[in-house]
Amino acid sequence: MEFKTALFYVFAAILVLAATRVITARNPVHAALFLVLSFFQAAGIWMLLKAEFLAIVLVLVYVGAVMVLFLFVVMMIDINVDKLREGFWNYLPLAATVGGVIVLEMASVLWRSFWVYDQQSPAGASLIGTTKALGMAIYTDYIYAFEIAAVVLLLAIVAAVALTLRKRKDIKYFDPAEAVRVKRNDRLRIVKMDAVSTRNQTEAATKEAP
Repeated sequence: MEFKTALFYVFAAILVLAATRVITARNPVHAALFLVLSFFQAAGIWMLLKAEFLAIVLVLVYVGAVMVLFLFVVMMIDINVDKLREGFWNYLPLAATVGGVIVLEMASVLWRSFWVYDQQSPAGASLIGTTKALGMAIYTDYIYAFEIAAVVLLLAIVAAVALTLRKRKDIKYFDPAEAVRVKRNDRLRIVKMDAVSTRNQTEAATKEAP
């Protein structure tokens, strides 16, 4: 057995065990940590397939961002775990049947795809999944689709900010546009008053004092 094959079996076994613990752990924090472990094992399998870009994206995006936020939410919210676990074992046979059917369908599709791939052996197959090949494909053949996706994401960010930015009466709101349009007379008002002597008031207060 080759070293890569042994690593694949190790990663796959830990991935299956971690994924099982995700749905069987009673503590939601432990389930989230097991999900992080399963993501790392999946990233290791991607590395064995020479798809380092997918592996690092899986670690950075899901483990570094999504799962960290999920852990914060789980730890900050008081979740009734017992209520969530009610009726779990009753649905287990149906879930196992559906999962088995899905696994068989995916295995049949992937097995045929791998067999056709081994028969054809296309040129440059060793570069598939690498960061350089992915970058060349995105910025040459799919440059317009990439730019459209970037514009759509930018619009989504602007729309999210616009929808959540509301004026409230109980907080101090600062409008930058009004600050730019302000003039000198709006900030400063000069008032002319006659001089008032406080000497007589001081002497009167002194005489009234006991």
